[in-house]
Amino acid sequence: MFKPRKEGETIRLRAFVLGCVLAVLICALTPFNNVYRNATPLGGGYFPLAPFYILFWLTLITVLSGKWFKAKPLLTGLELVFTWGLMVLVSGIAYTGFARTFFINLTAPFYFASVENRWQEIIQPLLPHHLFPRGNDAVELIYNGLEGGRDMGWLELARHIPWDAWVLPFLSWGVFMVICYFLILCMIHIISHQAMQNERMNFPLLIVPKMIQTALEEKDPGSFFCNRFLLAGLAIPVCLHLLNGLSFYFPSVPQINTLILAGSYFPQQGIFNGFIKLKLYFYPAFIGFAFLASKQVSFSFWFFYILGAFFTGVLTVAGWSFPASELGTTFGPTLSSPEETQMIGAFIVFAFFLVWLARFHFMGITRNAFRFGHKNANAGPVTDRIAFWGTGTGFLFLMIWFSVHGVALGQGILIIVFFLLFTMVATRVICQGGITYFTLTVAPLDAINTLFGLKIFSNLTLLIGSISQKILFLDLRESVAPSILHVHRITRRAKSKGWIAVGVFLTMLLCLAVSAVAMILLCYKYGIRDLQMDWATRTTVSMYNNILPVFQNHMEQGASIKYFALAGALVMGLLSILYHRFYWWPLHPIGYLMVYSSAMKILWLSFFIGWMFNALCMRYGGISLFTKMRYFFVGLIMGDFLMGGTWAIIGFFTETGGYQVLPL
Repeated sequence: MFKPRKEGETIRLRAFVLGCVLAVLICALTPFNNVYRNATPLGGGYFPLAPFYILFWLTLITVLSGKWFKAKPLLTGLELVFTWGLMVLVSGIAYTGFARTFFINLTAPFYFASVENRWQEIIQPLLPHHLFPRGNDAVELIYNGLEGGRDMGWLELARHIPWDAWVLPFLSWGVFMVICYFLILCMIHIISHQAMQNERMNFPLLIVPKMIQTALEEKDPGSFFCNRFLLAGLAIPVCLHLLNGLSFYFPSVPQINTLILAGSYFPQQGIFNGFIKLKLYFYPAFIGFAFLASKQVSFSFWFFYILGAFFTGVLTVAGWSFPASELGTTFGPTLSSPEETQMIGAFIVFAFFLVWLARFHFMGITRNAFRFGHKNANAGPVTDRIAFWGTGTGFLFLMIWFSVHGVALGQGILIIVFFLLFTMVATRVICQGGITYFTLTVAPLDAINTLFGLKIFSNLTLLIGSISQKILFLDLRESVAPSILHVHRITRRAKSKGWIAVGVFLTMLLCLAVSAVAMILLCYKYGIRDLQMDWATRTTVSMYNNILPVFQNHMEQGASIKYFALAGALVMGLLSILYHRFYWWPLHPIGYLMVYSSAMKILWLSFFIGWMFNALCMRYGGISLFTKMRYFFVGLIMGDFLMGGTWAIIGFFTETGGYQVLPL
């Protein structure tokens, strides 16, 4: 799709500095924009709004400055895309990837404790002192806001925050986050070669930035931005969101509905029972990503979603419906029915399938890691060796962190393994499928519960595991792992990969600190109760409520859960074999992994439309028509995000929150 580029391209310091400054700015503004203004999220997902909006205007500035001043471009195409990748990587940290729930996770067991839930006598005594803030004032004020805080400037507000209560939690959880980021960074480096070189994996979310990069490197940006197919595609979302945005601020202006509630067209009972909540979302950008993804992947996503809805109806008709009480204690953010636990077996089997595919690559890295005196002119094995030992070191330090906080060694290893397993599988789904919005159905602890039961954990282990899972390994809508793999793909031909990795890691740590400070300032200024944090509060309180029955009654799952998990493992095993053995097989295993994800409720129609146009282009026009139409669908993506950025700027300065172009 893209012309091969020469090896050894340089990313200059200016790109690092610019990317870091913009990333910090996004992290500083995101809590205020998302939580207080309730405006269009600046970050979020794996193709966030603000980074692409900035990339577009940086590209225009670079092109125009080069023509006007007859000088070399301020940034090369690679540097621009790297700057974008750096912003994408850290933009989620300031919201669902970390800051959105972090302070609620640590304060909920104190603020929401009551006589009825008995948290004060059951949960609070288990909480390690240095992991949680102590002092009623610090907790009460973060929910109610400082007295007169709304009228204070940010610097004055910072002086009134009870920092003494937060120093130890910041340091303790900061160590946890640093270790996890380092471990994930090293692990992604190990798997990146398998994905990029051995499997030649398509990265749909990188296609638009890479096309911009190619246009700049070939010194022909005009032919790209003025392509008539691209302009035609761009005009559709521009007109759509211009009209709907005006309607949001001026209700007398008519609007075009982009959501149809189709559930009312299906009977409440019978085989179509699973379709009673069906929604049809029209998002041009997601249609564009679906068109750019592999046809096999796009087909699998919408096909399995429809098949899953039919399966729910079949269970109802056959009388095999199981009550939700069979689930017992759950940690999945959207897990609501026993049949959804198929994903436990499916995730585990698919993880083993990925390891099996990469077995020769992993063996090569392992052999190279133990050749301490081996010299090789190729820098790749050297970085592989560092990544190998970095992964081992990160895993060891994470084990130590859990042990220091009272988690037994074997229990800590089990928790870490499942945390990383789910993260790596989700990374493959997002990067190969072009999923901009991803949610887990089942959580890592759900898988441990089904396989081993929660009785193997002490109460303290279950509590620490649940909280650490919620902080980093559960709400994977904005995980750093897929974005790190994207950055690896962007910089695979660049020089000094080791220094790039160091720069990326330091930027992540800086933005982690900025996000935490920005969120705590916002919370103490306005109070969590008066901010748009209902989802974060509800899911966190639900987590503590869910583990309470395990403490009290050792609540267990019903037998049906194991059967569904086994069924999911068998289906995934069969899909993996057929996918690997038969090139004509139309279904990709990652489609099955998304069947019950809440994200697919939004994306399934987009994948159907994108797949349909992809298939029609290839069947009736071949690669020539596909190449032309690709620009049209790139225009859909660019138009959606440019309008989203424009309305986000308007919404940032209005009290109404602004018109939402993209899903929250």
